[in-house]
Parts: sequence; C-alpha cells; structure tokens
Amino acid sequence: MVTLVPESRPASRRAAPNRKGGRRRRRPRRRVGPGMLTALVLSVLVLGASVLLLNRTSGTPTATPATQARAIPPAEAAPAAAPTPAPTPSAAPTPTPTPTPTATEPDAGPTKGAGTFTIAPANAKPVGRGNVRRYRVEVEDGIGIDASAAAAQIHGILGDPRGWTTDRKNGFQLVASGPYNFTVKIASPATVDRICGASGLDTHGEVNCNVGDQVLVNSKRWNTGSPQFSGPIDDYRALIINHEVGHRIGHGHETCPAPGKPAPAMMQQIYGLKGCTPNAWPYSADGTYLSGPSVP
Repeated sequence: MVTLVPESRPASRRAAPNRKGGRRRRRPRRRVGPGMLTALVLSVLVLGASVLLLNRTSGTPTATPATQARAIPPAEAAPAAAPTPAPTPSAAPTPTPTPTPTATEPDAGPTKGAGTFTIAPANAKPVGRGNVRRYRVEVEDGIGIDASAAAAQIHGILGDPRGWTTDRKNGFQLVASGPYNFTVKIASPATVDRICGASGLDTHGEVNCNVGDQVLVNSKRWNTGSPQFSGPIDDYRALIINHEVGHRIGHGHETCPAPGKPAPAMMQQIYGLKGCTPNAWPYSADGTYLSGPSVP
C-alpha cells in the first residue's frame, strides 16, 4: 500500500498563525488591470468634484477669484421726471466803462457881466507906514464872485510882509465908504476891455489894466490864473494886485534879471518868463526887493 505524504510548502507561503494558535490564511493578491485603473481615476474625479461643490456651498474660500459678478435684479421703473424748462437767454449786461480821470479846468466865468458893480461892505485898519492910500473893492454883478470875500483877500495881499508895505513908504486901508484914493474893480473880460479901451489900452479880453483911479482885474484871470504861472491860483491873484498897485505907487515894468531868478512882480509874466521862475511878490521873505531891468 502506498502512503501519500503531503508535499511541503515553502516558508514564504505558509499562513501566519491566527490568534487561536492556528495559521491565518493569506488572500491571494489581485492584479490591477486596465479596467480597474480607469474606474479608480473616475472615482477620484467624482470625489474631487464633490469636495469643490461642498466648499462653494459652505462658504469656504477656494482658489477661484475673490470678486465675482452678481446679477442685479432689475429695479422698478421710476416715474419720469418732469422736464426742466430751459432758461430763457438774456442779454449779457454791458460793462460800465471806468471813466478816465481828467484834469479839471477852472471855470473862467462869464465873458460879460451886468455892467453894474457892488461895493464890498468891508473896512479894515491901515497896513504899512508912510503914505496910506485908501481904497475900496467893487465886483461886477453877474460874474459869480463874492465882493466881501474878494475884499478880504486883497486886504491880506496888500498887508503881506512880502508886499509893497515892506519899503516903509507906502500903506493901504480898505474902506467901504467915504473918500478913497483908488478902486480895485473885478469885472468880466468885456467890461475890462470897455473901461480900459476908453483910455487907449487894449486888454483883448485877457489882461488887466490900471487907468485913472481904477485898477481893473479881469475876472478870467482872477478865476483861472495864467498858463505861464505854475503856482497856486491865490499866488497869481497876489501877482495881479501887486503888479497893478505897483503902477499906482510909481513902479514901471521890469523884465527877467537872469535865468533861474524870481521874476519881478512888475514883470508882465503872462507874456512869458524869459527864463525866470514865477513869483508873485515885490520882496523876498528877508526883505530883498526882487527887481529886474526896467522896460521902456
């Protein structure tokens, strides 16, 4: 009788003993075929998609852009606003031109007055020494010059220390009534021309004169001065009175002594200064007589 003996297995294939003292049987290894690999890849893809979907729904940040466009639900149509009326065009305001300042010309006054005169109601104490001459002031009516104001100014001129009283030979007294030696008349150019012309003097509506017992002052010169005289109008009025009264006390015409020197009060400065400077007074402040060569 033949006895069959079981074939011995290699040690590597022996089953490990189980916990009960026996040996655990090994499961045979499976080989992965192409079909199983494909199924495995598909499972991974499905799992990844599920994880991505879960992240989006749970608000977990992902690698997608942080800002995404969201659809804005359409707003309800607002009622149409009433059209605003267009403003009516108006003419642009015309700018007001700025006036250019111009030199104000003094008013010469009327060329012809009423022909009658008002005596200034003024009296004053004598000024100066020696031969005191009494005089009164008259102003033609209708030429706009106040007689009392003119008389006060003439009294101040004749009593000025630079005037004729400096020679200590002549004095003057303003009177309104009683006897007088001469009259100072301020008259319109037409009246001056008439009175002076009666004595053979041509004043051609511009200059003054001394005739008889009258000193005639042209109102145009009293109001405006002279284009040759650059000083104040009050200085030119002093020149008029000093020049004409100078004739009354014996002084004749003089001319410019030298260029740059003060023009003598007895010079006819209205006809040109000939190099001298304008001057209204017979004497300087220190009492020097401002003379020039005599004119025949």
